[in-house]
Amino acid sequence: MTTNTAFKIDNVSFRYDGGDEGASVHNINLSGERGQVILLVGESGSGKTTITELLNGLVPHFHEGSLQGKAYVEDLDVADTELFRISQHVGSVFQNPRSQFFTTDTTNELAFACENQGIPREEIINRINLISRDLEIDELLDRSVFQLSGGERQRIACAAASTIEPSIFVLDEPSSNLDMEAIAQLQRVITRWKEEGKTIIIAEHRIFYLSEIVDTMAIVRNGSIERTFSGDEVRAMSNQDMRSMGLRAIKLEESGHRGSADACELAHVRITDMHFSYKGAGNVLSIDEIELPRHGIIALIGRNGAGKSTFLQCLAGLQKKARVKLEIDGETYKGQTLCDSVYMVMQDVTHQLFTESVLEEILLSMPQKDRERALSIAESLNLTEVIDRHPISLSGGQKQRVAIASAVAANRKIILYDEPTSGLDLRHMREVATLTRHMKEEGMLQIVVTHDPEFIEECCTHVLELSGGHAGLPYALDNTGVDRMYGFFRMLGNGSWAR
Repeated sequence: MTTNTAFKIDNVSFRYDGGDEGASVHNINLSGERGQVILLVGESGSGKTTITELLNGLVPHFHEGSLQGKAYVEDLDVADTELFRISQHVGSVFQNPRSQFFTTDTTNELAFACENQGIPREEIINRINLISRDLEIDELLDRSVFQLSGGERQRIACAAASTIEPSIFVLDEPSSNLDMEAIAQLQRVITRWKEEGKTIIIAEHRIFYLSEIVDTMAIVRNGSIERTFSGDEVRAMSNQDMRSMGLRAIKLEESGHRGSADACELAHVRITDMHFSYKGAGNVLSIDEIELPRHGIIALIGRNGAGKSTFLQCLAGLQKKARVKLEIDGETYKGQTLCDSVYMVMQDVTHQLFTESVLEEILLSMPQKDRERALSIAESLNLTEVIDRHPISLSGGQKQRVAIASAVAANRKIILYDEPTSGLDLRHMREVATLTRHMKEEGMLQIVVTHDPEFIEECCTHVLELSGGHAGLPYALDNTGVDRMYGFFRMLGNGSWAR
């Protein structure tokens, strides 16, 4: 390795013990210079995470398997170097920051890695003060990690990785659970690291926020690096170029795809008296009345704290003190009776799967058990091949379809989704979009909380924007509506990315 080379992966192949071939990698050759951003892209399960773990030492020290070839960080052979020494040079930020927190408050979290390295107390305090100022997290110090938003947890994870002053940062899907404002903050942190001469390796599906700072992009497919591009080549690409390679958009702009806006639909669903506040706080939601198209796919968007999740919970009847009335198909629902008409698909659907097989899960939702109807519902959602599988053993997309099958079996008229495409690559995002269009044809009204403009353009018919607990008028996703929607997300980024 030259003095300017921070890491090098030299013809490495790794196969996990236990036969997890999907995540294995083959003949990987990759290196990174100081001050470079290296972006790993490709479908879920292609091997991106395994490549990052070759650098932070989790492969082979934590994940056991068969390793061939050599991986080096700062001239250290990763396989022959203890993890605590590797961690002095490599800072890691995981997809879910909560999985790497070891303390209950933010300040101690920033100090934790330094204490493990035996750094003197005064030096630790100095580093925390410096990092907090540079990464603009002073207001997050001395806070409970359990009371942070997703974006705030990500900022603390980045700061905690920074306090050991590594020369290399490894990030795995860092934007998957973030809204646009938090992504803009993450972009600023990565830019600062780059300016400081750090080397940053990022496995990611969302590409647009990295387009101006990436130096190398490697496409990983079936465990191998299929092709690499320079930063200038990446910036010259269009969204269509990216999609032709199975990747997400490079620019935050409309693709030209237009779904059915249903602007002429006459039937509507009426929601009234949606007023709710948490104890000790003012009104989180204050909506007198809104009307939504009966068979629409409604994207519910807004800033952090606008009340989007609370909106779903109130409409689903999960907030007992909520004042809300729903009028649909000539019937009125309120209070606990909302559960008879509304079904909510959680972001982590594992929390709402209870039985030992897909068939039992569908039957569980039926007022009167009907095996033939359950099998028909499973077939309509492409679940026949896994009908006898345990729901927990399924992929994320399959679990999501099982939850929706339960909603159909329970004869619900409205399906609510909370961030259904977080962390999804282009193919899997499109599968979710296809599924929502199918449910529209089945007569469902669907409301989707999302920060994913590509998904909205792919399948949604209307947008409903929340601001400060109040709802604007829903607008159709015709040409003007799509432009307006993308403008909203660009505004949240505060100019961090352009059209």
